[in-house]
Amino acid sequence: MAAQTVAVSTDSSVDAEAVNVEAVDLGPASGLSCRECGERFELGPIFACASCFGPLEVAYDLPSGSPEELKKRIEAGPANIWRYAPLLPVPADVAEKPNLNPGWTKLVQADNLARELGVEQGKLFVKDDSGNPTHSFKDRVVAQAIEAARAFGFTTLSCSSTGNLAGAVGAAAARAGFRSCVFIPHDLEQGKVVMAAVYGGELVGIEGNYDDVNRFCSELIGDPLGEGWGFVNVNLRPYYGEGSKTLAYEICEQLGWRLPDQLVIPIASGSQFTKIDKGLQELIKLGLVEDKPYKLFGAQAEGCSPVSVAYKGGHDVVRPQKPNTIAKSLAIGNPADGPYVLDIARRTGGAVEDVNDEQVVDAIKLLARTEGIFAETAGGVTVGVTKKLIEAGLIDPSLTTVVLNTGDGLKTLDAVAETSQATATIRPSLEAFRAAGLATS
Repeated sequence: MAAQTVAVSTDSSVDAEAVNVEAVDLGPASGLSCRECGERFELGPIFACASCFGPLEVAYDLPSGSPEELKKRIEAGPANIWRYAPLLPVPADVAEKPNLNPGWTKLVQADNLARELGVEQGKLFVKDDSGNPTHSFKDRVVAQAIEAARAFGFTTLSCSSTGNLAGAVGAAAARAGFRSCVFIPHDLEQGKVVMAAVYGGELVGIEGNYDDVNRFCSELIGDPLGEGWGFVNVNLRPYYGEGSKTLAYEICEQLGWRLPDQLVIPIASGSQFTKIDKGLQELIKLGLVEDKPYKLFGAQAEGCSPVSVAYKGGHDVVRPQKPNTIAKSLAIGNPADGPYVLDIARRTGGAVEDVNDEQVVDAIKLLARTEGIFAETAGGVTVGVTKKLIEAGLIDPSLTTVVLNTGDGLKTLDAVAETSQATATIRPSLEAFRAAGLATS
């Protein structure tokens, strides 16, 4: 199979004194490409096209040769995302560097949940990313970003975050020996605040919502105060986003190198949704999976559902919203990749749907009760949307369906605390136990 190549422009908008592009080793990554106009740029800490301001994507010289040999190489790799190093913007020796080494999380065959939802047995799976080092999928994207930060000589790792990313950056920076300074909305769930702060980096609350935080970080990048700072989801965003592809790679490998028929994916910025599609397309091009149709479904909370509203209204423009939902990790009112989510959902025959906060809580408890998986609110959104789409006839219950749970419910205890209490409080006696009606016959 011929390698995929990309021509690299010399007009990269990267400060040559700050980044020696010839010395940058990011493995198969060969440059950056504008998603809108296709202009090419050299590898560097840039995220927007200098010509049209479109978002930049990593372009690759992907491996050539036998798909079977590549499968063997991947399967012989470590039980984390670095088994896919030949397909990622990382150096070949990435597994030897200090990193949290996330990934290779469980793909749970969810037969109990399937029974509840009316799905054929053996066809419903939950990709449970709560098993990552800081208990969310964000460890995947940060692991990618930190390799780019090393390559570009940054000394401080930073981000704007709705919570999970702040913890992932703090932990990864501590492990890799970077300083960290992360920014969050001031009213996040306390569990996420504690988890972000415990790693010893600086944690700054910003008065406002996530979009206010993100605007502030963009200003900081252009100021001398931000010199030497790698913002994982801003100036390192092209590399950071590639970490989400590993979800697609793992799901297909864990299904026996098969594409799932249907995937339900939470939408915050929309980056994860688009990168999972990119990962699936790469596996097809490399011959690692059989090419067949698949459908991608996006899931949002009703209180922050700009992409869902646009999809159901038949619009191409995503109108920003002011978030008001318990699903704070998805509370991005102006999602950067929203229009691309719409394109992919329509191209694959999927959809974008939303559920209200009560349905989110019900879905969290449903997944916990049926499969023993305690999801955070984002997982409640995906399970709730899955249920809604099955009832609407949009998800086929006879086809292989994978639902993503991207974080641990211990981070969002407030969402279910009121309705998840002790069944009874009794005296330590059998008589009291019987009187409480808890004894089984």
